[in-house]
Amino acid sequence: MLIAVWIVSGILAALNLFAGATKIATPREKLQKNMAYVEDFSSWQVKTIGALEVLAAIGLIVPPLTGILPILAPLAAAGLVVLQLGAIIVHVRRGEQKGIVVNIAILLLALFVALARFGVFGAL
Repeated sequence: MLIAVWIVSGILAALNLFAGATKIATPREKLQKNMAYVEDFSSWQVKTIGALEVLAAIGLIVPPLTGILPILAPLAAAGLVVLQLGAIIVHVRRGEQKGIVVNIAILLLALFVALARFGVFGAL
């Protein structure tokens, strides 16, 4: 189980690090070409979402790896669940069914990591 949690955590961390860094580094106008939903948010909101994704990516890996504040890992995963719920709501409101599938998959992976790191499936 521990190996599965690490693999899923690594996948989530990589996805969110890339997505978050892209949102932080790319001007909102350029993001709109590939992420139409961005038009519903201000530049600072998009950058904040990106920062939350980067922080979650770090929180999934660094605390359990170092043993320093390991409680941050399940909290980061839970934060990703909340972030994905928000993304699903935005995509539903905009009628973007394609985006919902990806968000649901990420939500389920993050939920798995959160539950596993909180010890729901037993001690890791």
